[in-house]
Amino acid sequence: MATAQLSAIDKTVDKTNTLLREIEQEFGWPAHRRQQSYAALAAVLHALRDRLPLAEVVQLGAQFPTLVRGLYYEGWDPATTPAKLDRAGFVARVRRNFQYDVEGGAEQVVVTVSQVLRRHVSAGEWRDVQATLSADLRGLIAA
Repeated sequence: MATAQLSAIDKTVDKTNTLLREIEQEFGWPAHRRQQSYAALAAVLHALRDRLPLAEVVQLGAQFPTLVRGLYYEGWDPATTPAKLDRAGFVARVRRNFQYDVEGGAEQVVVTVSQVLRRHVSAGEWRDVQATLSADLRGLIAA
């Protein structure tokens, strides 16, 4: 039993590190910028979570590894979901929560992180997420 639990912990850590490594690779960051990739993932996940309708928040969250799911739900208040965010508001929210300077700014953070997330979510679920977004946001979030 203890071995199976450890395996589950190892698995979620590995999957989370894979996501973070992919973000770093997309930006061309070295691995020692892990805190920065984590902050980028958190900022985009929280903005997306707050923008989606409640049912879609839960369905998307179910697709993430346990560790990422915890990050996704951290600080969430379902009573405020969905927030009315257009493209500019979404990018501004990411910028507020991502305190690093990167080439392309917060908009590039959204594009890059959403591209990585897209590879780790089922095609059907990603289409569902896209369907809930306004046209201006769909143009920002990886299709």
